Amino acid sequence: MAFKQGNPGSAVIAILTSLSALVLGVTFYSITNKQQQEIAMMGLVCRVVEAVPGEGAVFFAVASTCFSWLLYRGRLVPVPLALLGIFASVLLLIFLPIQHAGYFGGAGNWNNPVTWGIWFFMLVYEIWLGIWLMVKGIQQSV
Repeated sequence: MAFKQGNPGSAVIAILTSLSALVLGVTFYSITNKQQQEIAMMGLVCRVVEAVPGEGAVFFAVASTCFSWLLYRGRLVPVPLALLGIFASVLLLIFLPIQHAGYFGGAGNWNNPVTWGIWFFMLVYEIWLGIWLMVKGIQQSV
């Protein structure tokens, strides 16, 4: 996330965004590493790279794909929710390189309705996953 020099509000938001990506990566790694440690580590590393300002979207999509797959594989959340995460993440993995190539207004362009449509699935997944984790937690076997 880029921010303008001299704008302390943007700087604080960028720092908080980076910190939240790191916390999310560590948390999901600890939840999913029993399913397949290599994929969980890939997700964690992508979350770390996502935390670097300006580098986030593609690494966010890779990490989300890894963690959604592991949530599905371990049946840690309801299957439809995990499948929505896989679908939304893979959709982003397909869309973001196309957007970076200059289509749909170019990288980071939110003025295109296609961009909003693609990210909508991720928005729905992230909100419902967050609610599920807060209310029910994960279904991890002992």
